[in-house]
Amino acid sequence: MNHRPAGLGDPDQANHAWTRFRNLLAWMTMAGMLCAAAVIAVMAHIQGPLHLVTMFAVIGGVGGSVMLAGALMGLAFLSSGSGHDEDVERID
Repeated sequence: MNHRPAGLGDPDQANHAWTRFRNLLAWMTMAGMLCAAAVIAVMAHIQGPLHLVTMFAVIGGVGGSVMLAGALMGLAFLSSGSGHDEDVERID
């Protein structure tokens, strides 16, 4: 029986899924940079000039949170879209 592997075991499907994941991460990186820049601009408007350490903290905190959320949601979409969620229920 010539059986092709399902999900990420299939090279074509894996390539498609990982490309979608990388595209999602690229968009989330841009969204994180935009959010961090907006927060820095608002803080600078309210508090005046900011120290470099404050800006790095905002970039790490806000940008890092957006990136982490995007990565985790992307992995959830990858798992669901590639058939891995259904493979868990399949018992051989």
